[in-house]
Amino acid sequence: MNANYDFSLTVGRAALLVVDLQRAFCERRVSDALGFEGSDYFWDRVDDLVLPNAHGLISAARQAGVEVIYTVIEALTQDGRDRSLDHKRCNFLIPKGSPGAAVAPSIAPQGDEMVIPKTSSGIFNSTNIDYILHNLGVERLVVFGVYSHQCVEGAVRDASDRGYLVTLVPDACAAKTAAQDAATMEGMKAYARLAETAAVIEELRRIESAAA
Repeated sequence: MNANYDFSLTVGRAALLVVDLQRAFCERRVSDALGFEGSDYFWDRVDDLVLPNAHGLISAARQAGVEVIYTVIEALTQDGRDRSLDHKRCNFLIPKGSPGAAVAPSIAPQGDEMVIPKTSSGIFNSTNIDYILHNLGVERLVVFGVYSHQCVEGAVRDASDRGYLVTLVPDACAAKTAAQDAATMEGMKAYARLAETAAVIEELRRIESAAA
């Protein structure tokens, strides 16, 4: 990653993109009911690392006045007829209004924070998020969530291709295996600045202090 580019976060030009941290992927009971397969590694990482770090990042962003935007996988219909071919092929369905589509309660949206449903891995491919971000004046994105090697990676690649300066937070992401997490983070070095939760929170706090 070229060090000459400025990835620093600024109010009005930056946003947090919280990828698929919804009950279907954050609560085992809900996930099991939908027929999804997790792993001990994934669930332990979500419970012990991802959700606590996501809470810290979101809280710091709110304090700093940085926009928080959520994505969730959720069909626009009950039978999922609007889903992508990939989701149909894999029989992957979270119906409209399903409990699994709701953001995890510990990091639930506040006020009028946006929640954007999608039916593909890549948020930029199946929604108008690019249009929304441009309307907001956002140039820099902080991205984290699940799964690291699928929807998170897709969001990072697509955002970078569209000219956003992306910060990826490795310790607020989870894949199904440690090897998948490691491979994703290594590959994403070509597309994003990698920064751990503590460093991003510190950057957000500096924004808050500067605005005080």
